[in-house]
Amino acid sequence: MEHQNQTVEVLIVEDDVKIAEINRRFIEKVDGFHVVGIATDLGQAKEQLEILTPNLVLLDVYLPGANGLEMLSFIRQHYRETDVIMITAAKEIDAIRDAIRSGAFDYIIKPLVFNRLQETLVRYLNFHRELSRMNQSGMINQSDVDRLMSGTSKKETNLDTSFLPKGIDKLTLVKIVQAISSASGGLTADQIAKEIGVSRSTGRRYLEHLVSSGDLYADLSYGVVGRPERVYRRKKA
Repeated sequence: MEHQNQTVEVLIVEDDVKIAEINRRFIEKVDGFHVVGIATDLGQAKEQLEILTPNLVLLDVYLPGANGLEMLSFIRQHYRETDVIMITAAKEIDAIRDAIRSGAFDYIIKPLVFNRLQETLVRYLNFHRELSRMNQSGMINQSDVDRLMSGTSKKETNLDTSFLPKGIDKLTLVKIVQAISSASGGLTADQIAKEIGVSRSTGRRYLEHLVSSGDLYADLSYGVVGRPERVYRRKKA
């Protein structure tokens, strides 16, 4: 479908040109994202927002002569279709609280780690595509809202790497959970393998791990021919 192939256009707002370039390279390593502009001050940011109307802004809290949180409020007021991920070296609880209350999709502390950014971008891509699907359908029900809200949550039970068994990668696990969450009828190991781009045996291993950890449940689907297949579904909250 068209909405599944949409590319997320990103504007980076960062006063350090070298850091902005590193962020650009990080973002474009993740499938589905393209950096359309880099702004190093408030004036450039507002100008590029008006011209480019990006889907997503990677926004530093500290800008020359400006506060990134004020820029966040400006974006929320004037560019309702644009989302924001805040990036900063500041660890003050007030800044984090204000960013969350002002509608930031996520808040990442410097120095930026690629895996952490990738995890956020994968969640955002799922969120963005789900919104596009809902816009195209013109209808919405409670399960749509639940699926959308679960896609924005960073809390995924049992996905902390310190508790994962050997051979289970956190990012692959996140992708599988998101794929299952987006599938209304559940997925088999074959389907998840094609969706994520892994082998069937790898997909089955991750799925069974999620069943054992209580995040998924599995039942049998009886086809026309052949033996029944295990279908994996997300447990209702």
